[in-house]
Amino acid sequence: MAPQNTDSPLPGEMPGKSGPLLNRTLIIFLTGMILANIASRMNNPMIPLYVQSLGASVQQVGFFFTITSVAPLAFQILGGFVSDSIGRLQAIAIGSIAGIVGYVLYITAPSWQWLILAQGISSLASCFVAPSFQAFIAEQSTEETRARVFATVESIYMVVGVVGPPIGGMVSQKHGYRAMFAVAGVFYGLATIIRVLMARRAGHQVGVSTRDGFSLASLKQSLGQMASLVLAGGVVTWIFISDGVFDVAMSISGRLEPLYHSSIIGLTNVEISSFASIFHATMMVLLPLGGWFADKAGERAGIVVGHLFFVFGALIFLFGNAYIHFAVVSILYGIGGSLMSPSYNSLISKVVPPNMRGVAYGLFATSLGLISLPAPYIGGIMWQMLGPKAPFFVPLIAGLVVTPLLWFKLGQAIKDTDS
Repeated sequence: MAPQNTDSPLPGEMPGKSGPLLNRTLIIFLTGMILANIASRMNNPMIPLYVQSLGASVQQVGFFFTITSVAPLAFQILGGFVSDSIGRLQAIAIGSIAGIVGYVLYITAPSWQWLILAQGISSLASCFVAPSFQAFIAEQSTEETRARVFATVESIYMVVGVVGPPIGGMVSQKHGYRAMFAVAGVFYGLATIIRVLMARRAGHQVGVSTRDGFSLASLKQSLGQMASLVLAGGVVTWIFISDGVFDVAMSISGRLEPLYHSSIIGLTNVEISSFASIFHATMMVLLPLGGWFADKAGERAGIVVGHLFFVFGALIFLFGNAYIHFAVVSILYGIGGSLMSPSYNSLISKVVPPNMRGVAYGLFATSLGLISLPAPYIGGIMWQMLGPKAPFFVPLIAGLVVTPLLWFKLGQAIKDTDS
């Protein structure tokens, strides 16, 4: 249901049908998310360069991101289940503690091998936060407005990608990577305070969870139900396939982009970090339009058209040799993401029962992460053996194969679900 026109609905409570898209609880929730993710967007583009600065080769950078993807695979589903069982806000507070520990380790790590531990612990935060974030938003909307609510929230949230990367680029370029993580840690600490206070308040109110209890039997039941949906050949199956192929393709090349920009094109840290800002600024402006498009034309149209923009961006990336070319790539990726993100999130929330949304988002992330686990390492090997451009052919080829298949298969699956 859509948010009520009240100042403070109960956390986790289903809002009423009238009123603004965003209530006060959701706005405070977003404030914490924005602070935390300004921190992460500060350091994300710089992590490959930080790892390399501590003595890692390109292939070792790929190995770094492969091995640090293991921890999320072990905890992503658990994070979603905890969210369903004890409440969205409580799960987010738990994940935030892991994030604080990760920042301390990043600042103090003496070698790139120690950064594996820092990245691994930091990644646990997203295991609890990400499924709760999406499920919490879904519970604040009706089916008719869900894509627009997702789009509005994500549009506001995109400010993190606009302001975070430039701060990270400037601080790292002038004062070093450790100073950058220290500044990011301050932002994340403020976010953690907000999250813990919200979780404590929610803990004294009813309606904060969607399950009867937290037990191994309940977890097994949820996983069994989700497995049935994934294997049924319907909408969930094709979301899983399309998102999986896209995730693997982008994982092969994505972590190597900063290295390509720096060592092959010769761009500075500030220029490299600006691409993330351009991408997120584009999404900030266009996400509301993407949500409207998904609600009016259907989620399938948003997903497919979004994939096409990523195809165009991947093509330009391969021929780019100057800053402006990669800026255009970032814009095209931003347009694609503006169409795909609300469409995927809305469609998943509609085909999965409300009391399984946390597990569903966690299972998707875990399954896709398992499939793409070796992707960064493979990308590093492709760079070393076939040349720096080799990993960046993969997203283009994947998009050309998946997009037409998705249009027909997902369309038929949605039609079967509605009938």
